[in-house]
Amino acid sequence: HLERSSLDQVLPGLLEKTLQRGWRALVRVNDANDIDDLDEQLWTYRPASFLPHGKAGGEHDAKQPILITATGENLNSSQALFIVDDAELGATEDFARCFIIFDGQNEQSVSHARKRWAGLMGSNVDLAYWRQDEEGRWARAR
Repeated sequence: HLERSSLDQVLPGLLEKTLQRGWRALVRVNDANDIDDLDEQLWTYRPASFLPHGKAGGEHDAKQPILITATGENLNSSQALFIVDDAELGATEDFARCFIIFDGQNEQSVSHARKRWAGLMGSNVDLAYWRQDEEGRWARAR
């Protein structure tokens, strides 16, 4: 639940931690325009480095450490799934962790996240809800 930071500020750090763990990541967005925007952001988010990634539909999808997609397929055998805003959750059985990231300043995104959470509460999955505190640190909400 992003309250103090933007997706552009938070997602690269989460992806870095995912790669440090030795995992691959699949980032699911709403549409192709979002793919291009996120692709550009991951190349330029830090002047001295970049996150190795690709856009789904390339000939090397299966080899990408981070793959950005608008579909439900786990084309790079990721362990971590990142759902951005209102993108479809899809099947999650192949993933060790799923992260649903939404903008707390956007009421439509918050409403969608609440509905999604309510639907997941009835399923047989281990759920945790994290939000940013006043200093921007992550705190698990109870």
